[in-house]
Amino acid sequence: MNIAKILWVDDEIDTLNSQIMFLENKGYEVATKTNGYDAVEFIKANIVDVVLMDESMPGMTGLQTLQQMKEHNSNLPVVLITKNEAENLMDEAIGSQISDYLIKPVNPNQVWLSLKKIIDNKRLVAEKTTSAYQQEFRSLFMALNDNPGYGEWMDIYKKLVYWELEMKKSDSPEMQEVFQSQKAEANTDFFKFISKNYASWVRAKSTDGPVMSHNLLKIKVLPHLEKGTPLFFVLIDNLRFDQWKIIQPIFAESFRIQEEETFYAILPTATQYARNAIFAGMLPIDIEKQFPIEWKNDDEDGGKNMSEEVFLRAQLKRLGKGDLKCSYTKITNNHDGQKLVDNIHNMLQNDINVIVYNFVDMLSHARTEMEVLKELAGDETSYRSITHSWFEHSPLHQALKKIADKTVTLVVGTDHGSVRVKTPAKVIGDKQTTANLRYKHGRNLNYEPKDVLAFKDPREGGLPVPNVNSSYIFAKGDVFLCYPNNYNHFVNYYKNTFQHGGVSLEEMIVPIIRMTNK
Repeated sequence: MNIAKILWVDDEIDTLNSQIMFLENKGYEVATKTNGYDAVEFIKANIVDVVLMDESMPGMTGLQTLQQMKEHNSNLPVVLITKNEAENLMDEAIGSQISDYLIKPVNPNQVWLSLKKIIDNKRLVAEKTTSAYQQEFRSLFMALNDNPGYGEWMDIYKKLVYWELEMKKSDSPEMQEVFQSQKAEANTDFFKFISKNYASWVRAKSTDGPVMSHNLLKIKVLPHLEKGTPLFFVLIDNLRFDQWKIIQPIFAESFRIQEEETFYAILPTATQYARNAIFAGMLPIDIEKQFPIEWKNDDEDGGKNMSEEVFLRAQLKRLGKGDLKCSYTKITNNHDGQKLVDNIHNMLQNDINVIVYNFVDMLSHARTEMEVLKELAGDETSYRSITHSWFEHSPLHQALKKIADKTVTLVVGTDHGSVRVKTPAKVIGDKQTTANLRYKHGRNLNYEPKDVLAFKDPREGGLPVPNVNSSYIFAKGDVFLCYPNNYNHFVNYYKNTFQHGGVSLEEMIVPIIRMTNK
């Protein structure tokens, strides 16, 4: 490890010899100067990790010296040491971006702790994160082997997301690798769990299963309607739980988070199925029966999500809430977003406002089409980072800030998540087979059974039967489904892109968050 280099600037430096020896015994290299001019010249000519500086020196004061140092190197950490406890001096020092502030007389341990905090912080956090995950690894391993139910799976996934975000603090590639393999193992077990239980959940008219897309509004949104308090339900398309955790602090600036929960997106985890199910309050098989004109199967012409408002109003009526004042707004471009910013105050007159925001889904699809986005969102970390940057500067954020000081209930959710696909699997089908990468339906599908969850009879999965002998298959984990013709080109083009429609923790266990104004 490199020796940290300290510059200590004090006009009475001779009185600090014992302190300097203490730091040298701790392994630091300490240079000294007695005035600001020499100190500034020194940092221009030498590498320095931290400057310890007296505030009241003759000639150039500590704050003046600090300003000149920052002009030369804005990232240089400076610890100001002073006898003066005046608040305005502290404010000025903090405003000048000092790293720490010590009041004289300082003892050696105080200075050492400050240096440790500045120099070793990143390393200490990385070491602590790694050792904490090593302990957690075992309990996650045991939880996976303990035959988890749907509630435990939600907890396991939340923990995995927590550790995935924490692991970014660890600089250990080995631990990151261990984590990634544990997550892959969890997805393998989750696939077995869904394969075993999904059909019984969608068949059951009882409350045995988890909250899913088709009962989300009824159980998680509409119960929060209160007379005189407008309810905003914002559905951000294709928002994973880890992406929610990245934008959560932005929401927390304006709103108080009351409940942070998850629910299960139905299969296929694709907009036309999962989102229509949310607004209709029904499984796709029932939507097709009730709304034969509005429902469109994959292989039919026409927009697949054009009737959400029709479905929503029918569900409200069915639940005895048809007389509520309700607005439905779908945002698919920036122009629509700006209209939302201008119009959101008028929505306060309504009982319930549904806002569907399509950005994240456009990002995941655009990412596969555009080389620039392949560079920008090459992995989970950068995918989350783009989501954060988008939301922070989005019309949606601007609009929500405009109602943050009003008495409202805000529920933020999504329709499904997405998974980064890495493992190609061959599927053979006829001309009618759909083109989706994470699920397909068609007749006479030929595939490797271990790669997919298959419903030979779509009705078992709560799905319509598009054609006689149609079956549905859903890709497992990070698998993507490719046709044999032009196979290698297809594999290279789509590998490491974010897709949805299949069975994975990331696609199926998704956020539903309730907030109120502060």
